[in-house]
Amino acid sequence: METLDSVKINFDTNGLWVLNIALAVVMFGVALGISIKDFKLLFKAPKLLIAGILSQFILLPFITFLVVLLLKPQPSIALGMFMVAACPGGNISNFMTHLAKGNTALSISLTAFATVLAVFLTPLNFELYSRLYEPTSILIKEVHLSFLELLKLVTLILGIPLVLGMALRYKYKALAIKLSKLLKPLSILVFIAIVCIAFFNNIDVFMGYIKYVVGIGVFHNALALLLGFLVAKLFRLSFKNQKTIMIETGIQNSGLGLLLIFTFFNGLGGMALIAAFWGIWHIISGLILSLYWSLKNQLKTTF
Repeated sequence: METLDSVKINFDTNGLWVLNIALAVVMFGVALGISIKDFKLLFKAPKLLIAGILSQFILLPFITFLVVLLLKPQPSIALGMFMVAACPGGNISNFMTHLAKGNTALSISLTAFATVLAVFLTPLNFELYSRLYEPTSILIKEVHLSFLELLKLVTLILGIPLVLGMALRYKYKALAIKLSKLLKPLSILVFIAIVCIAFFNNIDVFMGYIKYVVGIGVFHNALALLLGFLVAKLFRLSFKNQKTIMIETGIQNSGLGLLLIFTFFNGLGGMALIAAFWGIWHIISGLILSLYWSLKNQLKTTF
């Protein structure tokens, strides 16, 4: 089998800076739509909070570790799976939850709370599981990954934009809402453009190695979605909330994962490919589920 552990996805320094800025702006745009009330909602319903955090930050990284032990993918692919599983939910989950007729308020609240926790838990989960699995622990040693450096970057990309965005919303709500509507689509389009440029600059690598991550990526994402649904069901949440927890767990911030991979691992082949594939596939799988539930709800209403 060809190995991805020595393959690099080229991404120049200017592109990396733009990616940093684009992700920070995405997070700032998300934060403009978040208020203190969103956090209060979760604390008033602790069962919802526990289910969401348990599913996303505790069980998903652990289940991913078990899947890696079972499938034994190439070390760089395993490292990419740990990275994706350690990231918080993606901001597109709010739109998908709304489309699926789930609990949009809960989705927004969980996104906000998960972002705060991710500042510490993303570096912690990634560091923990990548060092527990021997093949990936070797790769970690080779790049001399610093937990504090990882924590610092996550804080800059997630933590600071979140605080600034929420502060602006608190003081100038009307302005924050207008900016949010403008920044979200614009920053996401910039991010997609950057990924497309990276793809075309490395098309030979993508075409030659993508076959190694497609099956694993689809399976991993399906497992994340199923996990969210089962955890919510175990907590005896309503079906509306089950859909919400499912989407929040299965839609990960793979953009953050890609940024960390390019920053700390110099675009390590398997890591970059699995994170990039996740970034595309979770949108497809999430939209399919959301549209299915939306159409099902419309049919019930009609008949």
